[in-house]
Amino acid sequence: MLFSSMKKGLLVGLKTTWSLSKIIFPITLIVSLLRHTPVLPWIIHLIEPIMGWFGLSGDAAIPLVIGNFLNLYAGIGAILSLDLSVKEVFILAVMLSFSHNLLVESSVAIRVGVKPWIILVVRMGLAVVSAFIINLVWHGGSEIAKYGFIPEKEPVEVTGFFNILMEGFEKAGLGIFQLAIIVIPLMIGIQLLKDIGWLATFSKWMSPITKMLGMKENTSTTLASGLLFGLAYGAGVMIQQVQEDGVSKKDITLAFIFLVACHAVVEDTLVFIPLGIPVLPLLIIRISAAVLLTLVIGFMWNRSNVAKRKETVYES
Repeated sequence: MLFSSMKKGLLVGLKTTWSLSKIIFPITLIVSLLRHTPVLPWIIHLIEPIMGWFGLSGDAAIPLVIGNFLNLYAGIGAILSLDLSVKEVFILAVMLSFSHNLLVESSVAIRVGVKPWIILVVRMGLAVVSAFIINLVWHGGSEIAKYGFIPEKEPVEVTGFFNILMEGFEKAGLGIFQLAIIVIPLMIGIQLLKDIGWLATFSKWMSPITKMLGMKENTSTTLASGLLFGLAYGAGVMIQQVQEDGVSKKDITLAFIFLVACHAVVEDTLVFIPLGIPVLPLLIIRISAAVLLTLVIGFMWNRSNVAKRKETVYES
């Protein structure tokens, strides 16, 4: 069973890496090439004043846009092609951890029965607020970020189309390699957890947490699926559990509010390691924001229901 699970996980990991590489490689290459044309500087000049509110340079708009319209990996691919400070990379990582892959993951919310505008407002709101606060309270991180296994080099001006193209291929290839050595072992681990039934066990462990957040126990599997696999990867499990467990509209909405702030906690944390930033603070920020936001919205929802019941009793 162990060998079979590892083999299946390896195949899934390779398939996932190939699927992601078809997005990351061309985006990293295109962004690298655009840096040597007038197009990127023009876009940066237009957006730079807005980025300054969050302590970011105009270049940072590129991974934000790409990550939100495509996925987290594409956003990271764009970051790998840019020279940014440690503070900028950390702020981008926090923003993208809250707000990425909006089109796909919002469609998952619709399938489960959650209004997409709620998800969009929560995700983009968390990204903007967190970036603004981090920029205000953190006064360090001005040094240029070192991206994982990419060796430090003296800045050299690249000239000539062939050299520029080779530089783009090098950055794109390194980005794929770094993500592959994280994604493949991760997929093997997830397959092992699924085959030994650990997801069901984890769901039981989640029951006290779901109660604390104002949700019933039958939401625990949905919450566990999103926490482990993410909104997109765990979509099939989540949709099936919502249908089978009869999760209420309130509970699934609260679960999704929690998950849009904190989902795929293993994968979405590990993929930022190649960027050379501290990932533990990133994880703490995500979990804290998810818990506080869910508690506040759950409390307001309960207060609203109590008020409605009192009005109904008074009118009758």
